[in-house]
Amino acid sequence: MSPAASSTASVTDKVACAIADAIIEHRLSAGTKLVEQNLATMFGVSRTIVRQALIRLEREKLIKLEPAKGASVAMPSVQETRQIFTTRRYLEIPMIVEFVRTASRSDIKLLRAHLKEEQKACLQPDVRGRTRMLADFHVLIAQVMGNTVLSEVLGQLVSRTSLAAMLYQSKLSAEQSSQEHVELLDAIEAKNKDLAVQVMTKHLNHVEASLQLDSSLTDMRLALMPLVATN
Repeated sequence: MSPAASSTASVTDKVACAIADAIIEHRLSAGTKLVEQNLATMFGVSRTIVRQALIRLEREKLIKLEPAKGASVAMPSVQETRQIFTTRRYLEIPMIVEFVRTASRSDIKLLRAHLKEEQKACLQPDVRGRTRMLADFHVLIAQVMGNTVLSEVLGQLVSRTSLAAMLYQSKLSAEQSSQEHVELLDAIEAKNKDLAVQVMTKHLNHVEASLQLDSSLTDMRLALMPLVATN
């Protein structure tokens, strides 16, 4: 890749990540219109860069691109939301069974360090930070297992779960989710497969059970401005 192409890809990555973070962290609500020219002006980049970022986000199912209508944050249906949680169970329950068998001391130590920071984040008013930490825990397990494909697929599902939660989730206690993560890691460290499966199932069930319809929208400029200002 040429230096120019590499630079363009880097800028596209930054724009895509900024928009994705705003969606995942509930600062852009489902249905919010994403106008290319407005985004280009806000980020100080070309519309071509913005369009490339939006195409990438559509592949990740975070936004919807429609002819003559442009881009908007994806609005998953209740049925799709249920399917996402079902798929997560299909992936994460067997993943935990395997991880109980293979987890090393260094794996546990790395995850403990993450949970320590996660619990700190849950005590702070930074919703953005704690949302990211809570979501990353699930993906981190796949990463420490060395399964790149699983971590990528799970990362997309976790992102879509966060997006679904933006529509349907009541105020789920961050402390409860983090505590369930601790219980899960305790069971993994104890090599207790049955308990680990029980805790993971309970955790996903709690998240899904907290869902309810909420169609409020967020202003795009207010949602993205904190990140734009720091670029």
